[in-house]
Amino acid sequence: MIAIVVIPTYNERDNIVRLSGEVLAQHPDLRILFVDDNSPDGTGMLADELTAENERIRVLHRSGKLGLGSAYRAGFKLALAAGADYLIEMDADFSHSPTVLPLFLEAIQDADLVIGSRYLNGVSVVNWPIRRLMLSYFASVYTRFVTGLRVNDCTSGFKCFRRSAIEAFDLDSIKSDGYSFQIEMNYRCMEKGFRIVEVPIIFIDRHAGTSKMSGRIVREAVTMVWKLRLGTFFRRLIGKG
Repeated sequence: MIAIVVIPTYNERDNIVRLSGEVLAQHPDLRILFVDDNSPDGTGMLADELTAENERIRVLHRSGKLGLGSAYRAGFKLALAAGADYLIEMDADFSHSPTVLPLFLEAIQDADLVIGSRYLNGVSVVNWPIRRLMLSYFASVYTRFVTGLRVNDCTSGFKCFRRSAIEAFDLDSIKSDGYSFQIEMNYRCMEKGFRIVEVPIIFIDRHAGTSKMSGRIVREAVTMVWKLRLGTFFRRLIGKG
């Protein structure tokens, strides 16, 4: 079994050494793929040093800050080419605990997509301002209402895909970014009839670095759910015709 943890990075130099050690300690079949967007703080160069020291670590260098969605698309393609059986999304800032990874690997044995949920058993978020917490929580409520997704945490960025789920659709057709990327990936899996399960996590606000949230990302998510829903409606309409 090969499970590759795809970790986008931008100015995460303070985190990646400790993070890589903790991730790899969770299971012998775990590998790491850092996708670095030419971080000004030297994250990419440090990732190269880690790669030279440990064959379970790789880094993909990109020309600049091209977006979270495109980072995962590029990372997924490389992970698939490297023979990954399971592909895991994870943040570089310790908001996602590496100790959850064995739970993902256990749950994915009976699923196609495992989502680390902040809202499965109430609200499990630490150190977030109430405004951001409400934005995230009601984004999931809004998404479920519009799309019909039966997922408590529609915007979670901590998840594990079975290889066959990623291969079932064209990654280049996934154009969205940020929150919207997470929603679209979940929706595409639901459309294909894949088994989606959630496991509870505790989300802890970042220890170092700066938030990448923006108004553009929020607006994209608001409109994307309607595009997904209407796209499904018209495909079914054409199919019946």
